[in-house]
Amino acid sequence: MRGPFQYGDRVQLTGPKGRLNTITLVREGEFHSHRGVIPHAEIVGRPDASVVVNSSGEEYLALRPLLSDFVMSMPRGAAIVYPKDAAQILSLADIFPGARVVEAGVGSGALSLHLLRGVGSDGALFSFERRDEFAEIATANVVAFSGSVPENWTLSVGDLQETLPTVCAPGSIDRVVLDMLAPWECVDVAAEALAPGGVLICYVATVTQLSRTVEQIRRSGGFAHAQASETLVRGWHVEGLAVRPDHRMVAHTGFLVTARRLAPGTVLPELKRRASKSDFSEADLGSWLPDLGPEGAAPASAEVWTPEAVGERSKSDKVLRKKVRETQQFARERGGELPAGEAEERPERADPARPDGAA
Repeated sequence: MRGPFQYGDRVQLTGPKGRLNTITLVREGEFHSHRGVIPHAEIVGRPDASVVVNSSGEEYLALRPLLSDFVMSMPRGAAIVYPKDAAQILSLADIFPGARVVEAGVGSGALSLHLLRGVGSDGALFSFERRDEFAEIATANVVAFSGSVPENWTLSVGDLQETLPTVCAPGSIDRVVLDMLAPWECVDVAAEALAPGGVLICYVATVTQLSRTVEQIRRSGGFAHAQASETLVRGWHVEGLAVRPDHRMVAHTGFLVTARRLAPGTVLPELKRRASKSDFSEADLGSWLPDLGPEGAAPASAEVWTPEAVGERSKSDKVLRKKVRETQQFARERGGELPAGEAEERPERADPARPDGAA
């Protein structure tokens, strides 16, 4: 994380027009642009935050990427949790050094990297993922960043409801982070794993998922009142007297729902509030959320909550296999040690340069 650049390091190059390019330093490698070439050997040995000059005389600022830079430029198979949301998750869930944290699902490993940094070497992260391809992509990205699979990281492939009880003892977990299509299906198993006072935090993309998650947390009776929020980030252009908001911003990515685990047998007191037009009945819920109708009503179809129904874009198996190969090659370029069975040899890429966000 400090010292002169070495082969295998990830380097972020900022050109004259502010364009970012992230490369991995390899022997005999070169960074090419339409304006010139920078041999990787010209970067190796220089201190962090140095300026290098390409073959046509243009200057580039060379920096080691921050964690937020890394996750935005790493290969991905599934949509990642953006740094703005990962930062909120670490804060709202109070991820502390030494914490025992459960994460489901893993996706491309962006949130896993933030959680591993949050729990530190004394903590433990238990990650769960349904799809083998996503687990392999996440593993390769974590290895690319860390150099090897962290000893305090356990990645299990399978359904959380079935796998979590076999991995973590009841009441042994401090925090549970759910990033999945239907987190409400896992509220009960999360409650069983959490210690009293532990935090459940769910990341969902749509308003209907938000409503369904909060209602299930309320119905479960195992948590304090849930809180919901979203985070919008607006950058500012500051140059001389031209000080104004940027024309573009990172707006809605997802909602965060947090709730504290009650002690077993505790009955949460109802909030006292005046009667209003916002009071609702079971029939009202059924009209808004198809699977939350009054008792005795016909159950909703299993097709109600699908990735397509909530607007998720999925990748084909062929594309995912390609992403697995890409991330494993990415880890090898950085000198990472992949787990046995995942380190099959692949042809080296001719040009390891990859523009930020092009994953």
